[in-house]
Amino acid sequence: MGTELAVWRAEKNDFDALMAALREATPDEAVTEWIMRDHPMDQFLDIYLPEIVERGLDGDEIWVAGAGGEIWAASVWQAVDSVDRLIADAATAREYAERAPDVRPLQRSAYVTELLAREHPRRFPHRYLELIVTVAQFRGRGAGAAILRHRTRALAAAGMPAYLEASTERSSRLYAREGFVRIGETHTLPEDGPTLIPMWFEA
Repeated sequence: MGTELAVWRAEKNDFDALMAALREATPDEAVTEWIMRDHPMDQFLDIYLPEIVERGLDGDEIWVAGAGGEIWAASVWQAVDSVDRLIADAATAREYAERAPDVRPLQRSAYVTELLAREHPRRFPHRYLELIVTVAQFRGRGAGAAILRHRTRALAAAGMPAYLEASTERSSRLYAREGFVRIGETHTLPEDGPTLIPMWFEA
């Protein structure tokens, strides 16, 4: 098996490998952990994670890094052309929460989705880094950084800006090394949630 780190765009035939990698990498991601706190993580992994992957493969872009064909890190990049998509996502999350007001993860998901839609930069089009995670056993080996470097270079060449919210100070430093800068105010989620740090990449 080769050990040279590579970055590639995932396709539909990568679905099973993506799901396996994301099931390993996502549970301790700061926002996901906060949303699912005190509830079975399998609910997210079995119900919502496939939706994220299918949407990313169908209408957005999923970029991964790894070696020997094995996925070490994965990222989901949304194409955001107007505020309509953000508003629609927030409305869907709120609808789910209203159907089951006693399910705390749905309430937290609606809260953060509405917050992000409200605070998202109104400069279009741009790419939105919705999620980037690394499988635990491969952390510290540069896979996440390789994805960021690959994508920021491509975005710069295309004249396309990008946006994200860092969920830890450590991750914000990684993003800063690849050209993202802090913008606006930070947002600390309730119930001892993480602090989200808005960052913008100017192509």
